Amino acid sequence: MATIPTRKTRFSRRVPDHVTDELVNVLSIGDTLDFNSLFKLVYDNLKLKNAVSGGEEMLRLRSYEKLQGLVSRGLCAKVAKTYRGLEGLRAAHQATIAARTAAVAAR
Repeated sequence: MATIPTRKTRFSRRVPDHVTDELVNVLSIGDTLDFNSLFKLVYDNLKLKNAVSGGEEMLRLRSYEKLQGLVSRGLCAKVAKTYRGLEGLRAAHQATIAARTAAVAAR
């Protein structure tokens, strides 16, 4: 009896991360913002680019999650309830995008 090799197929959606891009753009200005002000700027920028999907509350949750990821990676400083982008924020984000693009191209 011959065994048929199983082929694992996995679909992964590789789309640009507009939320993180806008967070980096807003935080790179250098201002210290509370989350509500930061989200308002991100939401308005995404709305202008027609990149808002899933509703405002879902976008707020995704933005907060992405922001906490930037804080945990040391690219953004959190003091009390305010956030400020640090020196290498934009460069680190560009390096992450380049590494992800190279990994996809290598497949």
